Amino acid sequence: MGVKKFVSGVVDFLDLDHFSAKSKKKSIVNLLNKLTTRRKKIKKELDKTTSKKEIKKLEESLELIRLQIKKGKKYLKKLDDKN
Repeated sequence: MGVKKFVSGVVDFLDLDHFSAKSKKKSIVNLLNKLTTRRKKIKKELDKTTSKKEIKKLEESLELIRLQIKKGKKYLKKLDDKN
């Protein structure tokens, strides 16, 4: 028996309707945690860096991470509203 068959069998047996939403939510939370740790790491690098070129690059990275965190929170809210 494959893993997918086992999981689908258990989901059907236990009548779990929101199983896929829960796994998506868990994945998004994990990604958000990784993004926040990355943001903290970049902020520390930004404090240590003196090169203008490097500062600009790090600030752009921070902006992208901020946008991704915002998007992830929006998806989490959307998943919570479905439940």
